[in-house]
Amino acid sequence: MDYKETLNLPRTNFQMKANLVNKEPEILKRWEEQKIYEKTLEYRADAPTYLLHDGPPYANGDIHLGTAMNKVLKDFVTRYKTMRGYRVPYVPGWDTHGLPIEHRVTTMLGDEAKNKTPVEIRRLCKDFALKFVNVQREQFKRLGVKGDWDNPYITLDPEYEYHILDVFKTLVETGNVYRGNKPVYWCPSCKTALAEAEIEYHDHESPSIYVKFQMVDDPKTYIVIWTTTPWTIPANVAIALHPEYTYTKIKVGEEYWIVAEGLLQKFSAETGVHFEVVEKFLGSELEGKLTKHPLYDRTSVVVLADYVTLEDGTGCVHTAPGHGEEDYQTGLKYNLPVLSPVDDEGRFTKEAGKYEGLKIWDANKIIVEDLKNNGALIKYGKIQHSYPHCWRCKGPVIFRATPQWFISVDKNDLRKKVLEQIRNVKWYPAWGENRITAMVQERPDWTISRQRVWGVPIPAVVCRQCGEVILDAKVIEKFANIVREKGTDAWFEMDVENFIPEGFTCSKCGGSEFDKTYDTLDVWIDSGCSWEAVIRSKGEKFPVDLYLEGDDQHRGWFQSSIFLSTAKTGVAPFRAVVTHGFIKDEQGRKMSKSLGNVVDPMEIVNKYGADILRLWVASTDFFDNIRVGKNIIEQQVEVYRKLRNTIRYLLSNLYDFTEADLVPYEKLLPLDKWALGRLQKYIEQVTSYYEEFEYSKVYNATVKYCTTELSAVYLDILKDRLYVEAKDSIYRRSAQTVLYYILDALIKILAPIIPFTAEEAYQESPAKRFESVHLEYWPEVRKEFIDEQLLEEFQHLLLVRDDVLKALEEARASDLIGHSLDAHVYIEPKNEEIAALLKKYEGILDEFFIVSAVTLTDENLEGAVTGQFVDVLVKHAEGEKCQRCWKYHPDTGKDESHPETCPRCSAVLRGERR
Repeated sequence: MDYKETLNLPRTNFQMKANLVNKEPEILKRWEEQKIYEKTLEYRADAPTYLLHDGPPYANGDIHLGTAMNKVLKDFVTRYKTMRGYRVPYVPGWDTHGLPIEHRVTTMLGDEAKNKTPVEIRRLCKDFALKFVNVQREQFKRLGVKGDWDNPYITLDPEYEYHILDVFKTLVETGNVYRGNKPVYWCPSCKTALAEAEIEYHDHESPSIYVKFQMVDDPKTYIVIWTTTPWTIPANVAIALHPEYTYTKIKVGEEYWIVAEGLLQKFSAETGVHFEVVEKFLGSELEGKLTKHPLYDRTSVVVLADYVTLEDGTGCVHTAPGHGEEDYQTGLKYNLPVLSPVDDEGRFTKEAGKYEGLKIWDANKIIVEDLKNNGALIKYGKIQHSYPHCWRCKGPVIFRATPQWFISVDKNDLRKKVLEQIRNVKWYPAWGENRITAMVQERPDWTISRQRVWGVPIPAVVCRQCGEVILDAKVIEKFANIVREKGTDAWFEMDVENFIPEGFTCSKCGGSEFDKTYDTLDVWIDSGCSWEAVIRSKGEKFPVDLYLEGDDQHRGWFQSSIFLSTAKTGVAPFRAVVTHGFIKDEQGRKMSKSLGNVVDPMEIVNKYGADILRLWVASTDFFDNIRVGKNIIEQQVEVYRKLRNTIRYLLSNLYDFTEADLVPYEKLLPLDKWALGRLQKYIEQVTSYYEEFEYSKVYNATVKYCTTELSAVYLDILKDRLYVEAKDSIYRRSAQTVLYYILDALIKILAPIIPFTAEEAYQESPAKRFESVHLEYWPEVRKEFIDEQLLEEFQHLLLVRDDVLKALEEARASDLIGHSLDAHVYIEPKNEEIAALLKKYEGILDEFFIVSAVTLTDENLEGAVTGQFVDVLVKHAEGEKCQRCWKYHPDTGKDESHPETCPRCSAVLRGERR
C-alpha cells in the first residue's frame, strides 16, 4: 500500500510562482469591473469619514520613483483606514499650470514659440498637461493605487480655476496683496520671477573678490567689502556695518583699511596682506559716512544692519537694494535708491553705463578687471558654494528688483495666525513642526506674480489715463464668474470691458478706461487652494485628516495651503501631516541621469510586479531619505517569496476547512492556544504601527512573524498533525482552526501593502466574506484568545527547544541521525521550574521538538550537550521507521492490516483515532 495516498497532503490553487506581472493587470481589471472602490464608499456610507487629501503632482512627464512612492504611501493609508471601518474617499489630483509645463512646451517648439500667440501657447500647454494626466493616471492605477480615477481634480478645470480666484479675492479684500518694486528671485533663462518654494540649491563656482571703497572725508582710508557677485557692484549704494561689532583701522603700506576685528586674521590669511592696527571703534561710529563708488562717479553711504555677521568676508557688507532682500529692507530704512540695471534676460541695461548689453555672468570678468585697473581690487579668487537655481531650467538665478505682486505674510497678523495653526497640527515625524515653524518665521513676503502665459491670470488692470495698476476684488469676482463658464483663456480672448464692473473707475484719477495686465499667479497658489476647490466647496470633511508629501513641501504645498486656508477660513486645512524623504541610490547618492542611477518605477513593475515595488516602499524608513537600487529590489523579491510561501502553506492546509469546522478556544490544543495568543499580540502590534504610519515596522514585524514564529516554529511543528492525523480529528481541526485565524488576519494585514497578492489569496481563503479583500474589515484583537500564563510558559519552552535543536544539529553533524525524527532525546532540566514546565507539557514534547521520542530525567546524562536551560542527550530512536509519518516506534509493523506503520498511524487508518 502507498501510505502517501493516505496523508492529508496540502492542496491549493495559490501557486508558489507569483507571476505578478501577468496576474496584477487581470486583478486590476476585475476591481474596475466590480467597482470595488465605489463599493468601499457604499458599504461605509454611514461610517465616519477619514480624508487624505492628495497633493497634486505636475502633469509634465512619466511618474518617477519619488512620485510612485508617494502615491503608494497614500494608498497604504486609504486602504488601511477603509478596513478600519471608515468611509475613505480618495480624489487624486494634478497640477497642470505653471512654468514646468510651459517650459516643456516652449522647449519643444524652439524658435517657433516666438511666433505663437499666448492663446496658442496656452492651448498647447493644456493638451500637453492633459496628455500626461492620462499617462500618469494609468501608471498610478498600475501601482494598485485605489481612488476616484474617473473624476480626479485638475487645476486647469474652469471650476477649479474659479475657486483659485475666489480664494485670491479674499486676500485682496483683506489687504494682504500688494504691488511692490522689490528684489525677487529671477530666472534669466525662464524670464520670470520665482517664489522661494521654486528655488533649488546646487553647488556653483563664483568669483570671490575683496574691494576697497575710498572714504570721501579721508582719501587715505578705505572700507573693504567682500562679494561673490561682482555684477551687483554697479548697483551698490551703501556699505552695511554691524553697530555693535568692533572694527579696526589697519595700515597697509601707505593706506588705511577698515575691517571687522573678528575677521581680521582670516582676511589677512586669504589676501596675504601685512598690516598694523592703528585704531579700533564700533561700527555705529561710522554711520552716515560716505565712500566713493569704485566704478561710478557717485557715493555709497555707510549704514548699520544687525544681519551683518563675522562668518566670512570683512564685516563690511556690500549693499545693493535692487539685488537682495536684506539690502532692500536696509534701503527702506535709510531711504536708499533701488538700482536694478538688469533686464528680464539677465543683461545690463543703459543704467549700467559701459556694461549695457552684457550678460551679467559675462560682465563679472570685465567688472573685476575694471576694479583692478581703478586700484580698488585687493584680491580675486574663486569659491565653490551653494547657490540658488531655478527649479525648472536648473540655471542659476539672480535677485532683481522688478514690479511684482506680493502677499504680505504679516498683514492682519497672518504669519502669527499660521504659526498658531501649525501648533494645532500633528506632525509625522515630530521634527516636521520645528522645520515648518522655522521656515514660516523666516520667510519673506510671497512673490505671487509670474511673467508667463500658462496659468491663472492676475486680473489687474491699468488705468489708461494715469497708468495706475489696479487689483480690485470686484474685477476679480466678475472675472471669476466668467472663468467658471469659459475658463481662464477668456482673459486673453475677451476685451477688457467684459471684466470691468459697471461704474468702476480708477481710484487715483477717476478714469474709466483700462487695459489688461498679463502676469499669472504663482502655481503654488493653484495647488495651495486645493482644500477649497476639492474639499470645502464640495461639503467634504474640513479640515481634512491628512496631507502626505515629501519633506520639501514644508516650504511648498504645506505652506501655500496653510497660509491660504488660514487667510480664508482661519484654520489649517489639515489635522495631521506626514512627510517622507528623498530617493537616493544604494550608495546614498542623489538620483541623476548623468550618474546613470535613476530607477524607473515602471521598469520594476514590468519586471517584478507592483507588489514588489510596494513591498520595497513598506520596507523603508521613509521619514528619512530612502535608498533603492537593483540589489535592494532583489532583496524584496526574496522577502516577497517568503511571505507568499507562508500564505501558500496556510491556504494549502485549509483546503477542506470551513468556518463550520472551527474548534472552540477551550478545546484547542496547548500549542494552538499559544499560536492563537501570539497572533493577537501580532495584530495588536502591527495595528499600532499602521496608526502611526510606521510601515517599515509593519514590514519588519510581519517578516519576522512569518519567517521566525510561523515558518520556523509553529508551521514546522504542525506538519505532522496536519498531514498524518485523521482529517476531522481534534488534533488536525485544532491546528486548522488557528491556521484559519492566522490566514484571515495575515491577508488583511498585508492587503494595504501588497493588495494584489492579498486579493489573490483572499479569493482562495475559507474566511472570504466579500467580493474583495478590500471590502473587508481589519482583524480585531480578541482578548479572550490571550492566555498570558500559557504564552509565558511557551516562551520558556521555546528557549528549551533552542537547546534541543542545538543538540540535534550536533548529532546530525556526527551522522548519528539524519532527520530529527530519527532521534530520541533525553532531557535533564537545570532547575526545578524548567523541570515542572517540561513535566506539564510532557505529552506534546515529541511534537514540539519534532522527534520520535522524549524522555525527561533527573540523572546526569553522560555525553549530553550542555544547553542554557537543559542538558540534552541524543540517541537514535528505537524500533522501525513508520512509512507514513516517518516516526520511529518499537511497535511499528505489528498491525498486520497496516504493516510498516506505527500504532498511531494504524489507528488513524482504522478510523479509531479521533
